[in-house]
Amino acid sequence: MKVTKLEPKFIKKSNPRIGLITLASDFRIEKDFNNIIYGMEIDLYSNRIKSYNPLTNETLKKMADDITDVTKEILPDQKLDCVAYGCTSGTIAAGYKSIYDKVNLAKPNTKVTTPITSAINALNKLKIKKLSIFTPYTDQINQSVIEYFKKENIKISELSYFDIASDLDIGKVDPNYLFDILTQKDLSSSDALFVSCTALPVLSIIKELEKKLGKIVLSSNQTLIWDTLKQIDCKNKIEDYGELFNN
Repeated sequence: MKVTKLEPKFIKKSNPRIGLITLASDFRIEKDFNNIIYGMEIDLYSNRIKSYNPLTNETLKKMADDITDVTKEILPDQKLDCVAYGCTSGTIAAGYKSIYDKVNLAKPNTKVTTPITSAINALNKLKIKKLSIFTPYTDQINQSVIEYFKKENIKISELSYFDIASDLDIGKVDPNYLFDILTQKDLSSSDALFVSCTALPVLSIIKELEKKLGKIVLSSNQTLIWDTLKQIDCKNKIEDYGELFNN
């Protein structure tokens, strides 16, 4: 038998690399990312973080303890261009700086974005100051969300919610029912609607919601993806997922 040893030739350039940290119980976020970046020269790598139910500010903060270890296991010893932490209320509970620092312990010099900080970036970009909010959360978490926006000088005109305590149940919400509920909201005192939570099936209905409501509609996954693509300097034109992607 003849055996030949060959020298490998390695690629010298890679696509931008996105690391996505998603809750262990999230049905939705990876689908939403893949639907938007499909066909682009972008590489997405995800890892799941342990989540706790019922959802409270305390359990959401506790979840963040694992961020460094979870980040480290996304392409170990390899560079990521941006890490997206996929939890809106979890970012509020733990604090963005804490999340940023824990990611960079594992992947130094890595950009970090989250749903709530990306939502603020989107609101500032669109010059939106009066906001209606819809969430699936309990009242405790809703109050934290409201306070976060207030500290960013965003006026909350109105809030409605489902009062769901389990992330697993949030992911099972019927998108057609959600569309019906959201189209009944009175947005006359608001510049836009923000639908919070990465587990809610919102992204696919945003275009039709904007048509029906005549207002800008933002969601956790939509703003997170938009901001992630900004962080890696993606210039691709994105259609069918809301007015935000035109900015």
